[in-house]
Amino acid sequence: MHNSQTSESILLREDRDGAVTLTLNRPDKFNTLSEAMLAELQRELDAIAADPAVRCVVIGARGRGFCAGHDLREMRANPDHSYYQALFRRCSRVMQSIVALPVPVIANVQGMATAAGCQLVASCDLAIAARSASFAVSGINVGLFCSTPAVALSRNIPPKRAFDMLVSGHFIDAETALEWGLLSGVADDADLDAAVDDKVAQILGKSPAAVRFGKSMFHHQRQMALEDAYDFAGDVMAENMLSPDAGEGIDAFLAKRKPVWEQPGR
Repeated sequence: MHNSQTSESILLREDRDGAVTLTLNRPDKFNTLSEAMLAELQRELDAIAADPAVRCVVIGARGRGFCAGHDLREMRANPDHSYYQALFRRCSRVMQSIVALPVPVIANVQGMATAAGCQLVASCDLAIAARSASFAVSGINVGLFCSTPAVALSRNIPPKRAFDMLVSGHFIDAETALEWGLLSGVADDADLDAAVDDKVAQILGKSPAAVRFGKSMFHHQRQMALEDAYDFAGDVMAENMLSPDAGEGIDAFLAKRKPVWEQPGR
């Protein structure tokens, strides 16, 4: 295990047994996605994407809130159309980089996740929240419709519920977010980290190759017509079947023994 940053860094990274934890570290600013924070996230996501030894990523945060979205003070200090376009493109690239990572990404959510912070949760493959967490796309309350967060939100929850959140700015609690599909799990506040650790352990116990095949396939097929999706998924599954892990896993199942997976990058 190593941690390459100091406690003063706005984004902390910890590596342990193939799992990387990225922690937003601007607790006094509710971990807003400033230009600097977006740049740090992009740098780490690019490095993770190129590292075959990484098998799972957790995105968490310090303080009372998970993420309050964009830094509004920073945005008001730069009233320029091209600046705003570049900022939202930079944020959109971070969100798409999470989806494009070859390994699962889990959001570990405590406190509030609002606007682009809610978008960050929606962009992760899995999201486990404390029971006291809350979620909103509340830009509408300050005259700004959360258009880019709407892209991720509407791919997680039904459109009428998503639009209601977007046009009203109202908060939903963790249990509602779980019921609607924004979250994959909810835990008591004191048990949140343990619940995330359990999910990481489940993923690390599976074939690294199979998980990578599956993450890529899952997101690609969702954008396809049904027939195309089945053609694509069949091709991926055939390639997966020829991997050493699939042979080992099936042989182990038939022999009633525990499989030994390949460990890439080590």
